[in-house]
Amino acid sequence: MAVTAPSSGVRPEYAGLFNQAAEHAQELGFIVRAGAVLRSRAKLALAPAAERAAELQAFLLDDTVDVVMPPWGGEFLMEILPLMDWEKLRTAPPKWMIGYSDTSTFLFAYTLMTGCATAHGTNFIDLRARPLDDVTARWLDVVGTRAGGTVAQTSSAMYQSAWDITKPGFILDTPTSWRTIAPGGGSGEDPAVSFGGRLIGGCLETLTTLIGTPYAPVPTFIRDYCGEEGTVWFLESSQRNAGDIHRQLWQMKECGWFENCRGLLYGRPAGYSPVQDFGLADSLEQLAGELGIPVVYEADIGHVPPQLTLVNGAFAAVTAGGGRGTVTMSFN
Repeated sequence: MAVTAPSSGVRPEYAGLFNQAAEHAQELGFIVRAGAVLRSRAKLALAPAAERAAELQAFLLDDTVDVVMPPWGGEFLMEILPLMDWEKLRTAPPKWMIGYSDTSTFLFAYTLMTGCATAHGTNFIDLRARPLDDVTARWLDVVGTRAGGTVAQTSSAMYQSAWDITKPGFILDTPTSWRTIAPGGGSGEDPAVSFGGRLIGGCLETLTTLIGTPYAPVPTFIRDYCGEEGTVWFLESSQRNAGDIHRQLWQMKECGWFENCRGLLYGRPAGYSPVQDFGLADSLEQLAGELGIPVVYEADIGHVPPQLTLVNGAFAAVTAGGGRGTVTMSFN
């Protein structure tokens, strides 16, 4: 397992958390290789983009590395995308990369640019918990599933209402309840929904940064890879209010990113607030009506743990209703 920081590194005050995660990873059977850019002391704990890009690419091309897992996200991962050798990455043997937040910027681009699957799930620092909760722990089952296999994950029983990074793991203190919107919207309280398609997604505010760049060939992915199966988008957000979310979903829709979309999974938003009387549910109901798709929200995705491990490029069958849900992924 290689741990590098394509976005933010690990400041000295968090070195103990990193060491705890490394010890647990070793107990799980991994050999942990810590990258040189992890200890950067630059602003926002960022090494120069060229150094971050070179180290990530080296690990992705290293035959002795099976999994690349950043410590956490950050702010400016997009800076490394023009510096990657995409042709080399496209022709190299695929390997897993897993994480969320700004890491999803690279996961999204990597899958779209190379056709390699990537895993939106736990960050390395989160492995400091012993034991991992039942939902987070499934990341091992997901990355261990071979081609042609299937893995099912269910909604959590409890989620964490507030962060305290000094604790040894997540504090799951609030009952989970997935919410649902029927195709077209306005069909009662949490109706049962089911849908399927090829998964693609990540952190809303970082993915939409890529709109109009060469690193987000979404129409090509929809046309050439998804075909008649269509897409299932999964999204989550951090530090965005309902107005911000609505504008970014509108931007995605107007750019054609929701063409042939069969359904949307939206995670519990972090740092969120409504805008006057307009909330997340209002935005998602409008989108469901405009696209004629079902929507599941308050799902186990993103900055409010725990979260499912969702694979960009996998076929997903989603069922939800009555506050619960299941995502079954097929690797074919």
